[in-house]
Amino acid sequence: MITLILVESALEVIPSSLRSDQTIIRQARRRGIKPDSMLLDVSIHHHLMRSLPEHMRRGRPDIVHITLLSVLGSPLCKESLMQVYVHTRDDYVIGVDSSTRLPRVYSRFTGLMSQLFGAGRVPPSSDKPLLKIDKETLSSLIKRLNPSSITLFTRTGKPTTMEETMQNLSRQSNPAIMIGGFPHGHASEVPAKLASESVSIDKSMLEAWVVASRAVYEYERAIGLPIKRITRNPLND
Repeated sequence: MITLILVESALEVIPSSLRSDQTIIRQARRRGIKPDSMLLDVSIHHHLMRSLPEHMRRGRPDIVHITLLSVLGSPLCKESLMQVYVHTRDDYVIGVDSSTRLPRVYSRFTGLMSQLFGAGRVPPSSDKPLLKIDKETLSSLIKRLNPSSITLFTRTGKPTTMEETMQNLSRQSNPAIMIGGFPHGHASEVPAKLASESVSIDKSMLEAWVVASRAVYEYERAIGLPIKRITRNPLND
């Protein structure tokens, strides 16, 4: 079992400083939701975001969407061998059940995330929700999960290959990996201090979903999952 945490993700509702803007109010009214349930999205709100601190690292729900689609569709998740969490820049943590099948269409995904922020879970009345959000720091999440090690992927880390990294992690009982869910810059001091090691798998910046996909596949290879799934008798599934 391995845990993937998308850290400091650029996923948030409209900040309170922007909710009284008439553009935001009209957009929320058209969607039938309140401004405090609508997601901040740079493709829509770029002209308003310039006033926000660290605006270049915010308003990118698409990073979470594409990364989760890449990970949740993997054989590793189909075998329930991976835990997935999304940590946001303002310290919310979303627990994602490995059986979750997210909407492929981006507008439906943002609608689902708006519902999640509003209701706290999806489905709202389920005792075993597919998605659940809580106010929680990254440090608290790590303490709760108590992984055997934590590997942070960052360009400032030790140069190595993904294959070598995941081979090493495959020998552990419950390792965790952290990948930045933001568009620019590096992870803050918090993930760096929590990490057992920081590694760099390429000299160039790679998108979060590329790193996540490669990590999942190399871990599958390291534990022999492709061979196991190909040779398994389908009648026993």
